[in-house]
Amino acid sequence: MSLIKKLAIGALATISALPHMASASAGELNLLTWEGYAADSFITKFEAASGCKVTASYVGSNDDFAAKLAAGGGVYDIITPSLDTVPMLHEAGFVDPIDTTKVEGFDGIYPEFSKVSAVVVDGETWAVPLIWGSVSLIYRPDKLSSTPDSIGVLFDPANKGKVSLWDDKSAIYWTARYLGYDNVFDLTDEQLDAVKAKLLEQKPLVRKYWASAGELTELMANEEVYVSNAWTGLTSKDVNALNKGFNVIEFTPKEKAEGWMDSMMIAKGSPNTECTYKFMSFMQSADGQCGIAGETGYFPVNPKAVQGCMNEDLKKERQVNNVEFVKSLVMWEQPKRLDKYLEVWNAVKAGL
Repeated sequence: MSLIKKLAIGALATISALPHMASASAGELNLLTWEGYAADSFITKFEAASGCKVTASYVGSNDDFAAKLAAGGGVYDIITPSLDTVPMLHEAGFVDPIDTTKVEGFDGIYPEFSKVSAVVVDGETWAVPLIWGSVSLIYRPDKLSSTPDSIGVLFDPANKGKVSLWDDKSAIYWTARYLGYDNVFDLTDEQLDAVKAKLLEQKPLVRKYWASAGELTELMANEEVYVSNAWTGLTSKDVNALNKGFNVIEFTPKEKAEGWMDSMMIAKGSPNTECTYKFMSFMQSADGQCGIAGETGYFPVNPKAVQGCMNEDLKKERQVNNVEFVKSLVMWEQPKRLDKYLEVWNAVKAGL
């Protein structure tokens, strides 16, 4: 049985077994999202304009969404998974389709995101693009003997005990590219075995697998880690702002950086559809798009929305109207054999 079918069956069983659990109330909006995606700097504007009170819970990995939805019954209204996780959540029955006519500003979203096959299935839209960006590498130039240009820096024995990596199946994507595999989302059993062996070989070099951007910032700020993959623009900004007497630098490896796009999805059976659509519309406005981009350093999905709230230099930095940049990235996709990828990553973490 596939992982998606298992999740769907498990979700239905869990939901039917939890009628006693408290559901979200109308006029309230419960988000399951990432750090920085529910910051007071823009959420308070939404609450004042909409009359909807926002409560946010946070994830550290895309793998958390399905588990929390299955365990939480009707607790959440909107979730914000990455593009490689959207199809699984839809197919597993965790979300409801979206009426895009109720999302103000939807037509301003890059069609490269709003019409992608992971988002639109059989004429129905399952996610509203929110924000996008890349995952690059970050390092302490004062601690490395040379300037790195490759993913190989994560596997260099010279950095033993000072390497970190995001605790996510995407570690497989990074390792596969380092090994020269182009089909990173459809690896063969033999290739997955090679990736697993390389990650197990790397394991003694790793200080810690980080679960959130805040955790990686602490690891670097406390000088526990010198090199890692990281959300482009966020960790370097946060670490360097601490003025610890050193700086960190980001770079795009010769094997390419990864690209991602996070979207808003409506949790199955949410009683707060009025607030959900108000929120989705707000996040396509200038306050929403510039708000989340300002908090995270990521790139807006709605170029029309940011015309009046970003100057030309910032627009250039945040890749506004430069969708060509997407083509330079390895954009995340749902692996063809998601269950196998998760099995491999969990085995690596367990040291098996």
